[in-house]
Amino acid sequence: MADGQAQTALSALSDQLADVVQSASRSIVTIAARPRQTATGFLWKTDTETIVLTADHVLEREDEILVTLPDKREVKAQLIGRDPTSDLAALRLPGVDLGADVVAAEVGENLRVGNLVLVIGRPYSDGVRVSFGAVSSIDGPRRSSQGGEIEGVIYADITMYPGFSGGPLVDLSGRVVGLASSQLTRQSSSALPVATLRRVANTLLTHGRVRRGYLGVGTQQAPISAALAAKAGVTQSSGLLVVTIEPNSPADKAGLFIGDLIIGVAGQPVTDVDSLRGALTPDRLGQAVQIKLLRGGEPTDVPVTIDERK
Repeated sequence: MADGQAQTALSALSDQLADVVQSASRSIVTIAARPRQTATGFLWKTDTETIVLTADHVLEREDEILVTLPDKREVKAQLIGRDPTSDLAALRLPGVDLGADVVAAEVGENLRVGNLVLVIGRPYSDGVRVSFGAVSSIDGPRRSSQGGEIEGVIYADITMYPGFSGGPLVDLSGRVVGLASSQLTRQSSSALPVATLRRVANTLLTHGRVRRGYLGVGTQQAPISAALAAKAGVTQSSGLLVVTIEPNSPADKAGLFIGDLIIGVAGQPVTDVDSLRGALTPDRLGQAVQIKLLRGGEPTDVPVTIDERK
């Protein structure tokens, strides 16, 4: 490609990026809910209303939350709900007429590794700030370090400047493909995908929280010998050794003991903490399920009524 053609192509890309930022910025807001540092959020359209999505960790208070709209109007927001395990929170703007120049974000879901993306922040009311890069990987489905279900963590070669958390990750059409967070993973430049945003936002609108089951046990992974596995009628090589039990927890009430080795819940094998969390689904809350154990080397089943983690 000749130098002139290359410059023309780069100039066209530069103009395209500027147009993307200008268009996407109509949905991006500033959020004041912690001392000294404001953060970013964006307008998200549900089946019933337009709300604000942001990162949970930027909300250090749940009342007196202020949102500055793209047209610089400062309005009060109400917390709909929050999910620390996926670092997502939803806000409502009661009685606010957004007007024609402030719109909900357009959404895109066909993100691929290698796509170019921008993370757009509005940490201050004077305008947006931008970082640009490529999607380096999409990891998942997986669970966060706090047990939250995430359809796929997006990693991009972008810089998360102060106040960018809660801002949208957008593609070159200006569509939101994720929500950026500096605390979702150990890498600062990661984002929640649209599938997670949609699922968790709908749950927060319905329940105000993401409901999760728990047993009330502290565990550590432990090996299972081939002989013990055969005796228990399982093929797995590991389970979870119970090392602590919370008083009055479901495990305590059901009579689990320290030293029990959990190898299954409701017919699902349990080999590690993720598989235990995966078995404690919201539809099992309040239900008695069979916990398969090795107790003193002997297989046994104990019914446990799953409670909700508060």
